[in-house]
Amino acid sequence: MLACLVLLLSGPARAELPSAAAAEGDPAAGRAAIVRHGCGVCHAVPGIRGARGSVGPSLAGFADRNMIGGHIPNSRGWLLRWLRNPPALAPDTLMPPTGLDDRELGDVAAFLATLRMD
Repeated sequence: MLACLVLLLSGPARAELPSAAAAEGDPAAGRAAIVRHGCGVCHAVPGIRGARGSVGPSLAGFADRNMIGGHIPNSRGWLLRWLRNPPALAPDTLMPPTGLDDRELGDVAAFLATLRMD
């Protein structure tokens, strides 16, 4: 695990941390961004009508998970990097770069932080 983190921090494909615009986030705007960007095509997303994808994991309980993509610690900083460019952190992932701008990154991260286990 530690070796994986060292690789992530020093590797050439390091994902850049978004600007200060992503520092705060609005969960309602994040929910809207998830709908707008079609995340539900690949992921089941609680609270979003029609978001029943099964290519990627369900996002139910996302805030309570220890890891993102099975490799990355589930913290806000790592989540912002992951949402920007997943393959930069896990080259074997099927999740493509999202195309989210910095504000959307913060908003989606804020929305995902609301998804707790019941």
